[in-house]
Amino acid sequence: MVGEMEFRRVMGHFATGVTVVTSYAGDAEPTGLTVSAFTSVSLQPLLILVCIHRGASGHDPLLAEGRFGVNVLARDQEGLARRFATGESSRRFQGVRWREGAFGVPILDGALAWLECRVHQVLPGGDHSVILGEVMGCGSGEGEPLLFFRGELGGGRP
Repeated sequence: MVGEMEFRRVMGHFATGVTVVTSYAGDAEPTGLTVSAFTSVSLQPLLILVCIHRGASGHDPLLAEGRFGVNVLARDQEGLARRFATGESSRRFQGVRWREGAFGVPILDGALAWLECRVHQVLPGGDHSVILGEVMGCGSGEGEPLLFFRGELGGGRP
């Protein structure tokens, strides 16, 4: 049987992009968390998938709000990835530049790309929720991606 640490080590060999998934908490304050489990799912309808640990600070507010943003981070946004991955969730947006998107979700300034989604379906996935989001709006900027590989954050090119 494969142990958790071996599984994590092996999965670390799959490079992923880094996102910050954003929403609002019940008090209308923005909330967010770093997520690397993100992918496109369907063109008809437009669906994406994010996997969020059920114990994560942003999990319940996102589901309660019913809509969320996916901010694909640029290479120079490693600090944002770290900020939204650790620390007190109520302080993650302090000093961070953002705007409200056309569909009412927080979008981080400088993100390489962003998607505004409504929760389409939530499926159980072990200790995570597999959240299918219907894409209501999206956009992109210029730059290189921030990647996660072998437990380290880095850029898209050597």
